[in-house]
Amino acid sequence: MSSAITSEQLRIAANSHADPRQAKILQRFFKTGPGEYGEGDIFIGVRVPQARMVARAFRHAPLTAIKGILKSPVHEERLLALMILSDQYARGDEKERQKIFSAYLKHTAYINNWDLVDLSAPQIVGRSLEERDRSILMKLARSKSLWERRIAIMATFWFIKKSDFRDALSISEALLNDEHDLIHKAVGWMLREIGKRDIAAEEAFLRKRYRDMPRTMLRYAIERFPEEKRQAYLKGMVL
Repeated sequence: MSSAITSEQLRIAANSHADPRQAKILQRFFKTGPGEYGEGDIFIGVRVPQARMVARAFRHAPLTAIKGILKSPVHEERLLALMILSDQYARGDEKERQKIFSAYLKHTAYINNWDLVDLSAPQIVGRSLEERDRSILMKLARSKSLWERRIAIMATFWFIKKSDFRDALSISEALLNDEHDLIHKAVGWMLREIGKRDIAAEEAFLRKRYRDMPRTMLRYAIERFPEEKRQAYLKGMVL
């Protein structure tokens, strides 16, 4: 029975795919050194396809067990927890979804790297707020936590896919002067996604703000533009 699944079983299943050599690669890739954004994060070397396989095997795990590994110091265990939660949210009824959404917001301190945010924020936060008051997103966007700010902008990906851009644009505005490169990249990415669906909407935003945007944010936003137009933005020559 699903209720019999424990955090320890999930932990053992994840660790059965551990690879010390891969762990060293991941620790460098996710910037876990002193002063870096992932400082102190612990990796055991589980690849994403393996984590997804474990998530499918334990897709019916109870929320208590999932929350147990979501608090783990091991990155891949937190990743596994969020994979299961995202799947359960997609399959759950309204009551189950509300429990998952509430648990997610209470555990943002553990959703503390860009892959964890990007995997889960659109699927849980964005999807949950599709037909609800979205003011929580602006609260997250103004958080001192880098990861809560990234959750705010990445949650809007769910709306963007449905050609609803208003929250993505307002949060992009709020994050325009953010100090962190990971926010610059996320905002630029979401602006680019808007442009894939409505180039006029993206350019209306860019024309007013591109000269003040961090360079990384701008580069991400205009990545798919024709070269001549891209260079015009980079050189500040778009009127």
